[in-house]
Amino acid sequence: MVESSDLLSVDRLAVRFPLIGGSLEAVRSFSMRVRPGRVTALVGESGSGKSVIGRSIMGIETPMAELGGRVLFCDPDGEGPVDLLGLKRDGRQFRAIRGNRIGMIFQEPMTSFSPVHTIGNQIEEVLKVHRVMTPAERRAAVEDMLGLVGFEKPGRVFDMYPFELSGGMRQRAMIAMALICRPALLIADEPTTALDVTIQAQILKLLKELQEKLNMAVLLITHDLGVVASMADEVVVIYRGEVMESGPVEAIFRNPQHAYTKGLMAAVPHFEMQPGERLKPLREIRTDARNLLACESRAVSQSEVLLTVRNVTKSFVPKGASGLFSAPGERVLAVNDVSFDIRRGETLGLVGESGCGKTTLSKILMRGLGADSGEITFHGGDGDIDVLHAKATALKTLRKRIQMVFQDPVSSLSPRMTVRGIVGEPLEIHHRAKGPERLEAVRRLIAAIGLPETALGRYPHSFSGGQRQRIGIARALALRPDLVICDEPVSALDVSVQAQILNLMKDLKSELGLTYLFISHNLAVVNYMADRVAVMYAGRIVEIAPCEVIMRRPVHPYTKKLLAAVPMADLEHPLDFSLIGEPSAAARKKWARQFHDEGDPANLAHADLGGGHLVLARRNVDAGELMP
Repeated sequence: MVESSDLLSVDRLAVRFPLIGGSLEAVRSFSMRVRPGRVTALVGESGSGKSVIGRSIMGIETPMAELGGRVLFCDPDGEGPVDLLGLKRDGRQFRAIRGNRIGMIFQEPMTSFSPVHTIGNQIEEVLKVHRVMTPAERRAAVEDMLGLVGFEKPGRVFDMYPFELSGGMRQRAMIAMALICRPALLIADEPTTALDVTIQAQILKLLKELQEKLNMAVLLITHDLGVVASMADEVVVIYRGEVMESGPVEAIFRNPQHAYTKGLMAAVPHFEMQPGERLKPLREIRTDARNLLACESRAVSQSEVLLTVRNVTKSFVPKGASGLFSAPGERVLAVNDVSFDIRRGETLGLVGESGCGKTTLSKILMRGLGADSGEITFHGGDGDIDVLHAKATALKTLRKRIQMVFQDPVSSLSPRMTVRGIVGEPLEIHHRAKGPERLEAVRRLIAAIGLPETALGRYPHSFSGGQRQRIGIARALALRPDLVICDEPVSALDVSVQAQILNLMKDLKSELGLTYLFISHNLAVVNYMADRVAVMYAGRIVEIAPCEVIMRRPVHPYTKKLLAAVPMADLEHPLDFSLIGEPSAAARKKWARQFHDEGDPANLAHADLGGGHLVLARRNVDAGELMP
């Protein structure tokens, strides 16, 4: 039922895509409303039709799509409700609305910006279409908006290209482009999915402030219930193109009625989970790892520590700093004097925001990169191996004993190889089994990750994101490694698939006796997986302790900032935007005196607070001064 107070009313929207021999019904009789000045969240798994709805409202869905129903937009500055589906997509009336009265933030800002035009050129193009202004006026308006979204030097950003900005900065620029005409409605399609938690919190804080300042309505498309709890006024839950449940955020979170809504909430990791409690994915994975235990017998080291890392440092020459006109020796420390141990059979969580050095460190452990200095020792059953200087047989042994699960399951799997080839390739490279024996080993691996045998002949593109990540896990397990490095293995997955993968990894660890280095920026996920946690900031381990200590009694201000930035699917614990601080560069200066070595590096050390709890501080700072 359409109400006159609604800014946007979607009434029985249907979207079909023609296929050979039939059609795909992506959205079915979908209805919702967005009220002026309110935030409405559209929540569901990947593939549920959320983005299709957003594109259909904006009139930018593919021309092949068959649309039905009504989408009524009642512009406060207009004459009355307009049915957007009844307008010609390229007509003057729709073009006057799209980008002007309805703005949109897309999921991936890097692919949404043109790489050959500056940020300023692309934002002022909106003004060229919708406003009559001189070039100087357009530039002034764009710089004002860039300043409003948080850029300290908007004039400089105006002349920069998208690749010169970080992911968070590109998303801010995308927000500026969507808001330059002060729209009545903003459609935000997964605006923070690709960002780490600290940058995500800054973007959410920015959107909240702008929404209130401009009295703007927001349609927030997301699968993250933590974001919904902190941002939304009303919630619409969608599954396979149909509304499962809708209503005020209080009613949905405190008393969900539909089984699908309850299932989504049960799949989200949170800090109040009890020891041994499992996530409850919407669809369980049936695994069979028992047969893998008999694949290979090997000597096991009696050492409690599997990997020892001492004083590892790695620096890079930044782009443009090694040319004829730059000073020699200008280097950026990506990993700075890092030391820790990984104990046999444990999961060590390594957390920190993008750019802190987590992935660089993982590549050093894998010998994908060398280190400038330091020592890394792998304590295997055949004796200790010097990781940084291993050659020939020792290096080959190391390659078998340490494997990696990568962040992006799409780019880490060859599109030209079948699953049989992908999972069997490590066995072929290291001369493990031949012919029927190798095929049988691949079958056991596929069964261990819960995929049917029919998957062996298929290619990666025919699988979902979660299934592709499971294939990556099977490949990593093919050689029965002692240590598996998991680099953001679930950051690209929605909550229900994330729960599947996390449960699978815990089951395999228990059944196969694996040791994990679990790299993530999401402390809620790490809390579910890890036994101990190391927090990394600006290339250093700033705090390391048992998981429950980090989560409940953190000491370093950066650890507290990470915890404060995790959105929780709980109305009792919304994001406290007053605690969301400044970007890392400013934070680094703020904390430099007490926690960083702007001055004498010898004055910096890890203070031992007992129970395996270490925190980076100046030598003359005692534990009492470190406490908040």
